[in-house]
Amino acid sequence: MNMNRISDTFEKLKREKKKAFIVYITAGDPSLKTTAELVKELERSGADIVELGIPFSDPMADGPTIQRAVQRSLNAGCTVKGVFDMVRNLRKEVNIPLVFMTYYNIVFNYGVKKFVSDAKLAGVDGIIVPDLPMEESDELAEAGKGKDFSVILLAAPTTSRERFKQIAKKTTGFIYYVSLAGVTGARKVVPTSVAGTVKKLQKLTDKPVCVGFGVSDPSQAKTLSAAASGVIVGSAVINVIEKYSADKGKMIKAVGKFASGIASAVHGGN
Repeated sequence: MNMNRISDTFEKLKREKKKAFIVYITAGDPSLKTTAELVKELERSGADIVELGIPFSDPMADGPTIQRAVQRSLNAGCTVKGVFDMVRNLRKEVNIPLVFMTYYNIVFNYGVKKFVSDAKLAGVDGIIVPDLPMEESDELAEAGKGKDFSVILLAAPTTSRERFKQIAKKTTGFIYYVSLAGVTGARKVVPTSVAGTVKKLQKLTDKPVCVGFGVSDPSQAKTLSAAASGVIVGSAVINVIEKYSADKGKMIKAVGKFASGIASAVHGGN
């Protein structure tokens, strides 16, 4: 079977004894053109995978930072088709895996098979759907299987050991471990128990377990990357985008600087 960019990336990192640095940004915040430039800058700054959020009008799992980003994107007129077009153009210059993160409503309304097919054609490698429970993920997984398109499932601190094993069996690409109960957002402190929990979970599966929700600085990223296969940073990057929203040049530079600090913590953390 043809491996996709996500599997290739984890294989390569494993050989190099490194962990994955994964960044989430909202597509279209503040514009699709800027998103494309940010992805290029993130790749240059050491991001291994970029998750692109497709804005949805009711982002339940997202905290205030990402909600504001989604609102800015929707206000700027971002559409699913616009995001597909941006990725298609971006693929001419960017080699790292790109993953969509969105709510099931968007995929369902577009048509599950068509969504996967169009996303794959545009150069997207997989999808994360926070509001899609494992029990209801079969149609999407089936559509992805034929296209070598990863459907990445989530696990949380409340997930039982047995359920985690089932999620691990069904997920493709990696397992997204949500380190905190509640919504997304950069936290000053990530509970110390997270690293221990992830270590245990990683023993239950040979698939990569990546930790997200709350990671906001290099020291947190370093601690978690010692236990996990990868670390996901979202809100903390969006805070930088928001802070420099008045000056695009400064914004891209600042995001690059912030990302490379976390990238070296994750990559050199072991």
